[in-house]
Amino acid sequence: MFTGIIEEKGEVTAIERAGGGALLSVRGPLVTSDAGHGDSIAVNGVCLTVVEVDGDVFTVDVIKESLDRSSLGGLTEGSAVNLERAVRADQRLGGHIVQGHVDGTAVLLSRQPGESWDDLRFSLPPALSPYVAEKGSIAIDGISLTVTTVDDESFGVSLIPTTLKLTTMGERQVGDVVNIEVDVIAKYVERLVGRK
Repeated sequence: MFTGIIEEKGEVTAIERAGGGALLSVRGPLVTSDAGHGDSIAVNGVCLTVVEVDGDVFTVDVIKESLDRSSLGGLTEGSAVNLERAVRADQRLGGHIVQGHVDGTAVLLSRQPGESWDDLRFSLPPALSPYVAEKGSIAIDGISLTVTTVDDESFGVSLIPTTLKLTTMGERQVGDVVNIEVDVIAKYVERLVGRK
């Protein structure tokens, strides 16, 4: 489990594609400081399992399902990525409950810079629309954010300077594809209410 509070921006150092999946290597000095084989690290919001650590670079296997459901398939060597280690039981939950199980992707439709924050609007896949609520939580590329506006086809978020500086969101341009994970509680409520 994660909190959506990004610990650092990492850099993709290598991608080896094989059998529909990929072996992804990422430089992240902070997240590798205590990482070992089998640990979970979220890369742009996708929970991945460390298979090797070499200095400040960790390597993970990315299965076809993760490549198909997320934007990870579009990464190239040198791509910047958001990184977060799995939360420990003795830590504060600063964002919201993020599983690292990406529900789909969205496209950045508009970006409106402000004096103290930027307003961004993203497409909203129809299948995910019921789970997104104004003032609710959403994870975009692993970042815990509050939904400011929502309609059937899109949603908006506002980003403070810290988020713009410390995550990849500061570099995102209109047309970029991002990973989104809706609030897991909403999915469970729907499942329970829908039972007969």
